[in-house]
Amino acid sequence: MLASSTRACSRLASPHASSSAGAAAAAAALASSPLLGSGMSAPERQPAPPGAVVGDTGSSRVAEDPQPRPCTSSGESREGHQWSRVAHQSQLTPHWRNVTAGLSHHVSSANCSSLYQKSYRYFSSSSDQQRIWAGNKLIHDLPRCVKIVEVGPRDGLQNEKDTVPTPVKVELIQRLAASGLSVVEATSFVSPKWVPQLADAKDVMEAVRNIEGVRLPVLTPNLKGFEAAIAAGAKEIAIFASASEGFSKSNINCTIKESLARYNDVALAAKEKEIPVRGYVSCVVGCPVDGSVPPSNVAYVAKELYDMGCYEVSLGDTIGVGTPGTVVPMLEAIMSVVPVEKLAVHFHDTYGQSLSNILISLQMGVSVVDSSVAGLGGCPYAKGASGNVATEDVVYMLNGLGIRTGVDLGKVMAAGEFICKYLRRQSGSKAATALSKVTANASKL
Repeated sequence: MLASSTRACSRLASPHASSSAGAAAAAAALASSPLLGSGMSAPERQPAPPGAVVGDTGSSRVAEDPQPRPCTSSGESREGHQWSRVAHQSQLTPHWRNVTAGLSHHVSSANCSSLYQKSYRYFSSSSDQQRIWAGNKLIHDLPRCVKIVEVGPRDGLQNEKDTVPTPVKVELIQRLAASGLSVVEATSFVSPKWVPQLADAKDVMEAVRNIEGVRLPVLTPNLKGFEAAIAAGAKEIAIFASASEGFSKSNINCTIKESLARYNDVALAAKEKEIPVRGYVSCVVGCPVDGSVPPSNVAYVAKELYDMGCYEVSLGDTIGVGTPGTVVPMLEAIMSVVPVEKLAVHFHDTYGQSLSNILISLQMGVSVVDSSVAGLGGCPYAKGASGNVATEDVVYMLNGLGIRTGVDLGKVMAAGEFICKYLRRQSGSKAATALSKVTANASKL
């Protein structure tokens, strides 16, 4: 019933910017632990499955979906890695406790005592794919590899009360790229009048455009923004439309139909320059103006974006009201008109439902997830919208499921610590907060 996933994800091997002493210590301690998917010791590393298949984008696409280097659990780039779906081994288990025992890993380091190892047990190493033996009623048909699209520098920082200086934004992007994230949304070329926090889009793009091994899409709401983005060196863009009339009018001051006509002009201009275009649909479950949004509305907008040439359509729960019960019918409606391998999910964590929504999306065939470092974000025009799901939490969960991302959790945590220190706030990531405490305790032993 579900199309197989054909999206490749990559492992970036660029240098990591210097971090604070605390973040460096945490990353160093975690790097040697099986807690991190890409931080395994050499004997534990497993080779990636062979073969590579990339889905046909069709002649109507704006540009071929750019294919970054494939990722492996060890972080090595292997040409020919295949994006495939894995049906986890079906085996009845006598008790859930036995399942967790099979999945668990000790947190280990050179100076950790056996008592400490027994006290802190986790199952968050993506190298443990073969150890996941839960029955198919618990985990089934999950993707072998997931591409994470980092949206923190754009969707995260646009909602900050105070403007973050350009050098801080640039260093954040560099740190995120060095963590192995294959896609980092850099900024947005919108009117400074409406989003003053991103008024330095040109300067940011010019500073990061030559980072190798990572794609750096930027949001362009109209032709003027598109032209400015291309002039600044952008090589990929994104456009967005709402599934709610009320939100479309309040956010971009036009109807859904008018917005789609505007984006079609941008898509045509991008096609002429062979610039890949990603599409976003906002308010896919609920709207701060109109309330609940019918799945048919979302399917209509998603298909329009796909038909105009978007190589991928990201489905955003802008105010974070979705639950698996509302996400499933929404995805079913969209999957009837857009191939599942062309879809991504983008959940805000307002009600703490983002990880459960991501998991059900993966089970339905989606293999691309948007997230924001340290849970930064929100929408300045959506009252009540809290931050995006934290990248650290997503990576931790995917590692625990044996799903490869090519992302170094320790380095993402260090990037989150860096931006949170500047913003003078605690990280919105539960995994980062907990792991930092575990690392701090380990250093005392």
